[in-house]
Amino acid sequence: MATQSSRATARLMLAPSVIMLFVWMIVPLAMTIWFSFRIYRLLSPDRTGWAGIRNYTWFFNSPDFWLGISNTLLLVGGVLAITIIFGVLIALLIDQPVWGQGPLRILVISPFFVMPPVAASIWKNLFMHPQNGLLASAAQGLGMEPILFLQSYPLGSIIFITSWEWLPFATLILLTALQSLSSEQLEAAEMDGASALSRFRFITLPHMTRAITVVILIQTIFLLSIFGEIFTTTQGGPGSASTTLPYMIYKQALIAKDIGRAAAGGIIAVILANIVAVFLMRSMGKHLDT
Repeated sequence: MATQSSRATARLMLAPSVIMLFVWMIVPLAMTIWFSFRIYRLLSPDRTGWAGIRNYTWFFNSPDFWLGISNTLLLVGGVLAITIIFGVLIALLIDQPVWGQGPLRILVISPFFVMPPVAASIWKNLFMHPQNGLLASAAQGLGMEPILFLQSYPLGSIIFITSWEWLPFATLILLTALQSLSSEQLEAAEMDGASALSRFRFITLPHMTRAITVVILIQTIFLLSIFGEIFTTTQGGPGSASTTLPYMIYKQALIAKDIGRAAAGGIIAVILANIVAVFLMRSMGKHLDT
């Protein structure tokens, strides 16, 4: 049993790393909060001073802000829906004993190891290009006009590309949960006359609920900050059709050179992300305790 002296020694030994971690997290956040209340434009370095809440009110009064919030939520919701539905289906498929099961699983999860800008560039130039893309060639071969995916359906195209990147992650987590399911339960249900759909609905799907919850929580955290796919493909356009909140912050920081407004947008993004995280943890966290 640890004595009070040994516990104090352990805390003392951990203190430097904890303090370093705290400073590493709090200093950038504090600087961002500070700049969000300041006038700080790189193109006008002589104009400085206290801005108050004007940087924040600019965001809330901007039409692009609410469109960016809407696009961000649509992006997160669309990717989650696609990756969970198809992740469950693919996990069920590759869990079956088939020839070449090992290489098949490697091929299924391989897109997750492709960097987001590279994946977006591949889909943009090799598949969705209106003249030289494979989809355009297929449409022309069928006597149809090529679809301008990134121009006509910018946000949908980004959702599709991002789903392709994250589908392997969801599949891997769901497959792991599926393999932990006892085959005796399924065999007993089959002997009792339960159909395949009934076995999936009442046995397999409830068993995968915990894994689905984990997928939703982890993916939501990362999807709220999606940037590389948008920058590589549509750059927020046409107009602001595919602009999300992170991309709007980028435009203020590196295009408009307004660090004050960008910092305010960053604080707003942090607050919204925490609201979403708290909501998800409260609504789905109960599944993690079962």
